[in-house]
Amino acid sequence: MIIVIDGPAGSGKSSTAKAVAQKMHIEYLDSGALYRTATLLFLEADETEELFLQRLKQVHIEFSYRDQEFRVDIDGTDVTDQLRSERVSAAVSRVAAMPPVRACINELMHRAVKQGQYIAEGRDLGTVVFKNAALKLFMSADTDERARRRYNERKEAGEEVSLDTVRNGIIARDRQDRARDKDPLQKAADAIELDTTNMCFEEQVQKICTLISQKTELSLNHNPNTNPI
Repeated sequence: MIIVIDGPAGSGKSSTAKAVAQKMHIEYLDSGALYRTATLLFLEADETEELFLQRLKQVHIEFSYRDQEFRVDIDGTDVTDQLRSERVSAAVSRVAAMPPVRACINELMHRAVKQGQYIAEGRDLGTVVFKNAALKLFMSADTDERARRRYNERKEAGEEVSLDTVRNGIIARDRQDRARDKDPLQKAADAIELDTTNMCFEEQVQKICTLISQKTELSLNHNPNTNPI
């Protein structure tokens, strides 16, 4: 079973999905990190598309959620700390729009969720990748709030960046995501929209956990490591 959260950059999908996974005792899958992994390979190929696509077919990408962090390895090397750089952020929409890249990442995700119970977040999971998801959510927030959240994240990570730069980046990312020809960002017809502009983090997590309990077989007391008496 899989639960999906779609939404624009900075809407809080990643942090919320991680917290929900921990609270509901289910697996977390970060589709955005996988696209950023492909983008890192693209940059390492000097942005040469032919060379990059050849490399994408050759590498072995592994991922897991450990120590409350989604970590990615390329050929046995952990590249997680490189995925949130400004260079990767600036190029990820371009790379994610490439059909061969989307096919590759979708295949990786489908293989991962054949067994178990997962929550995943991204931009087209409910509309394209997991059309039969047990529950589809669409998280949104106004641009200024999303910029503030992303700015705080990056400052906490030690990056020197201005709020205006982050805000402009989010606006550009929104434009690219919604205008791309292949699988543009949009809300699935059967998704529940959750505007988090005026919600604190704990409220977002609790709201989604409640929806999961109401709409799926899972409950807040679910623990896959506990055997029934």
